[in-house]
Amino acid sequence: MPDQPLQPFAPPTALLQYLPSGFSSGIAVTWILYAVFAFWALYTLVAIYHWLKYSHASWVAFPAMAAHLLVSLALMSYALSGQAFFLSNYLP
Repeated sequence: MPDQPLQPFAPPTALLQYLPSGFSSGIAVTWILYAVFAFWALYTLVAIYHWLKYSHASWVAFPAMAAHLLVSLALMSYALSGQAFFLSNYLP
């Protein structure tokens, strides 16, 4: 709503009571992002394998796969660490 100031995200307090002591919501989010990254990496490798093996190889496929890997790696590194390494000069 435009008439209210923005508030930072806070996880629901009802969910935090089930976490063991010493285990913060930040750690949980980090491990969830690691699991997403592992699933993405496995899925991407299988997709690239099937694309190269079962489709008619095209020269467009190699730059498309390289661009996909580069952009996805940049997004995942930003999600996991908060820094996009080579993109940090262009981010606010």
